[in-house]
Amino acid sequence: MSATDNNPSNSWFGSDRRRLIVQEYGIFLAFLLLAVFLSFSNEYFLTAGNISNVLLQTSINGVLAIGMTFVILTRGIDLSVGSVVALTGIVSASFATTSATAGIVGAPYPPYVALAVGLLVGVACGAVVGLIVSRFAVPAFVATLGMLSAARGLTLIYGGGKPVPALTPDFRWIGTGSVLSIPMPVILLAIVFIVAWWILNRTRFGRYIYAVGGNPHAAITSGINVSKLRFLVYVISGGLSGLAGMILAARTGSALPQAGIAYELDAIAAVVIGGTSLSGGVGRITGTLIGALIIGVMNNGLDLMGIQSYYQQVLKGALIVGAVMLDQKRNLGS
Repeated sequence: MSATDNNPSNSWFGSDRRRLIVQEYGIFLAFLLLAVFLSFSNEYFLTAGNISNVLLQTSINGVLAIGMTFVILTRGIDLSVGSVVALTGIVSASFATTSATAGIVGAPYPPYVALAVGLLVGVACGAVVGLIVSRFAVPAFVATLGMLSAARGLTLIYGGGKPVPALTPDFRWIGTGSVLSIPMPVILLAIVFIVAWWILNRTRFGRYIYAVGGNPHAAITSGINVSKLRFLVYVISGGLSGLAGMILAARTGSALPQAGIAYELDAIAAVVIGGTSLSGGVGRITGTLIGALIIGVMNNGLDLMGIQSYYQQVLKGALIVGAVMLDQKRNLGS
């Protein structure tokens, strides 16, 4: 037997091996343990109707969290996604409402027009933030905090502080329809996830995102256009925020000016819990999806157990802090 075989750090149950297993599969194990615990705690948790409800509740946060992952991988942050959700929802709804007072001239328009307008509004918000961050070197926290306030104000100005009701059935289909008994919001989340996974794992752009997040100076030396890449990740986040805003409006049947409040916290929580490092360059889109599912399952399970939503906020905050502490410990090599 060699000395290497006797080294506990190299054995199957050695510390290095355990650390690797936890980093690779810990989030999946945590999700399974949470699901098992809740299934024993409440008989209704594993019913088909409740599982569908969990997936529906997770779909909007999942779309936002995927966009947030692109940003955080580049050492950025996007605090504006909740306000952009409200703005895109109310603007797109004004093109798809039968209300004579809430719609714009000529409404209702075909659903593809409303969807295109909503996506353009989200992309425009992301582009403004991306330009401020990449061109003028303003910290992402400050730039997105400004957009958070500006987009919320624009939402109130555009809608006069009132909701946009009576959305057309064709537009509402993206939030209430289904294909082969699978709800459309879940299908849209799956499409966004697959595309995001392919971009991050199979394209040069995805490799550049990890490179910029890992070491921006080395990325510049390697010839990567860091400014352009940072601009694009905020455009992606804004576009996905626009999609989430339209899904939310379609699900509820009306666009509310107060929609999306604190949604950025859930999105950040899903990304961090999923293992993406706030220091950039480390993370997987699959982890983000599981993180969003953990939040959705936790909220749903606590509701079924009759626990007040206030405690859910406390638990969510503890999960975020705990995930960041683990990330810092990993970065320090402890």
